[in-house]
Amino acid sequence: MTVMMTDRYASRTERGAAIVARQEPVVYDTPVGSRPLSAAQLREYEDNGFLLLPDVFSAQEVRSLLADVQGMSTDPAILKREEAVVEKGSQAVRSIFRVHDLSPLIARLVRDPRVLDVARQILGSDVYVHQSRANLKPGFTGKEFYWHSDFETWHVEDGMPQMRALSCSVLLTDNNVCNGPLMLVPGSHRQFVSCEGITPDGHYKESLRKQEYGVPDPISLRLLVDKGGIEAITAKAGSVIFFDCNTMHGSASNISPWPRANVFTVYNSMENSVQDPKYGLQPRPEHVATRGRFAMLKPLEGRLLDPSN
Repeated sequence: MTVMMTDRYASRTERGAAIVARQEPVVYDTPVGSRPLSAAQLREYEDNGFLLLPDVFSAQEVRSLLADVQGMSTDPAILKREEAVVEKGSQAVRSIFRVHDLSPLIARLVRDPRVLDVARQILGSDVYVHQSRANLKPGFTGKEFYWHSDFETWHVEDGMPQMRALSCSVLLTDNNVCNGPLMLVPGSHRQFVSCEGITPDGHYKESLRKQEYGVPDPISLRLLVDKGGIEAITAKAGSVIFFDCNTMHGSASNISPWPRANVFTVYNSMENSVQDPKYGLQPRPEHVATRGRFAMLKPLEGRLLDPSN
């Protein structure tokens, strides 16, 4: 396989693992719309690659969102769709993709200024939804998400050109040290880990349940962790975690009795829309990576739980 030398973030080639310095800014200085984050919060995000905002959504809003997600996870019509991903060896729902199209309430959530304006401020542009999903980890049986950088996958498999995207996780249940909370490596967003292995076509079908390509090698991961450590995010339902597209993260299995659930939105800059996947790979379907149809998000007017807006 011939690697394009112009690709600064080449990965999954015959050249082996490598660590490459990030080229793009983390926080852009041309914010769009309101500026909800303080200078201190922006510095924290820029330094660590993530930011926790506690108590963003009310208990009533969280109950409505969780009921919506639980309803989708048991809806036979949705479970028959490709958007529903179940765990290997069971029928437990792991993720439901494209939830901002499947749920009118979540369609409003992704436009709520409490999250949208944070994304626009950090990315310095208008944004669209590259991907949305509900993640579920039921008590006792919820499986892990292994260490990875989302950008590595989005760059290789979706053709996302630059690190100008972020993830927003709205917690619908309390996240504690026992129920498989999100773990992040502070500072890892400043280094791109080029991964080993050649990606097979149709890889997304398996990777959504268990990722085997696009995962860091142990030496690279240890170097990142030795420098930055690991931070497990514990927070109450209604809190929101924003993290950079290149921040190394994962989560352990949930063997506690307490379920974990969140709504996860990837905001991508309108100036960073995806191109062709790398190395001749076929594009992933629209419910996994928005490609052929998307619109700039406009802030929601009115209240989240008001269906008339």
